[in-house]
Amino acid sequence: MIGFANPLFFLLLLLIPLLVFLYFRNYRTGILFSTTKNAKQVKKSLKQKLLQTPLVLRILVLLFTVIALARPQSGKELVHDISKGVAIEMVVDHSGSMQLMKDIKGKTYTRLDIVKQVFKEFVSGNQKNLKGRINDLIGMIVFARYADTVCPLTLSHNALNKFIDQVSIVKLQSEDGTSIGDGIALAAARLKNAELTLSQQTEKAAKDYEIKSKIIILLTDGQDTGIGKRTPLEAAQLAKDWGIKIYAIGLSGRGWYFIQENPFWGKQKVPYNQQLDPSELKKAAEITGGFFRLAEDMDSLRDVYKEIDKMEKSDIESVKYMEYKELYFPFALIALILLLAEIILSNTVFRRIP
Repeated sequence: MIGFANPLFFLLLLLIPLLVFLYFRNYRTGILFSTTKNAKQVKKSLKQKLLQTPLVLRILVLLFTVIALARPQSGKELVHDISKGVAIEMVVDHSGSMQLMKDIKGKTYTRLDIVKQVFKEFVSGNQKNLKGRINDLIGMIVFARYADTVCPLTLSHNALNKFIDQVSIVKLQSEDGTSIGDGIALAAARLKNAELTLSQQTEKAAKDYEIKSKIIILLTDGQDTGIGKRTPLEAAQLAKDWGIKIYAIGLSGRGWYFIQENPFWGKQKVPYNQQLDPSELKKAAEITGGFFRLAEDMDSLRDVYKEIDKMEKSDIESVKYMEYKELYFPFALIALILLLAEIILSNTVFRRIP
């Protein structure tokens, strides 16, 4: 379905007749002769036939500019009968250690790649053991040394998936680390104000949608390094005070390894069996009424999400919303190209000297 976000801009097309009128009103050409008999026998040159090209280009510039301003959009109407749902903040570790890799069916994935892939399956479903969370309000936060919001809480999961794709391992050494406490605290603050966030996105949804529960799903492969403002237990107490559960997932165990660069022998896969001390994560989760689970690979991570699915059910009952793709850019680009062409031709081939 294609529509326009700002159709009132089409009223500007009424300027086209005015533009044509002013152009010909100010158009002056020709020299006075006593007779035009011989002149009529002279055939027009190609340049004379195309003399109105700048005017045509200018009209087309206005036309395509108006279309771009009207913001054409393509999309589909997604109707989910949602009256109740769960507000979920995904809190994902993207520190340097998440570069540890694993071979799965002939392809090499980093831990972060696996986390992102299974997270998307949890949100949208995988036609197997994960049905998707189409009626939940979901956001995403990443942390290393600092915690950052990647995507605010939203019902538009297509947009969420695009934000997930952009998440990458932290690149600067000064930003590396594992501030689990700060990640939890930021997620808890976002969930505390979930109703306000929803009302800012869509007033109708805020009236019709009830948040049944609020949860944090924490994914990390290490312990808090103590460089943040809050410890995991302090942040967990904050979440508990606000009625938020934490489900903590530790990425550890056998089968993970580095890819090591060797100038003499090329790339080598060096086994790395990092052991995660789960004690602090377990306490943080249990304080809030949640749980801690260890995930050794992609399948076991899916199993943890499946367990969360069973514990945090939400009834599909109606929030109606649209998902759009903006289409204005090609029209704006064409308008710019035509404008440049009109300026160049008006000052060269079709230049008029008073």
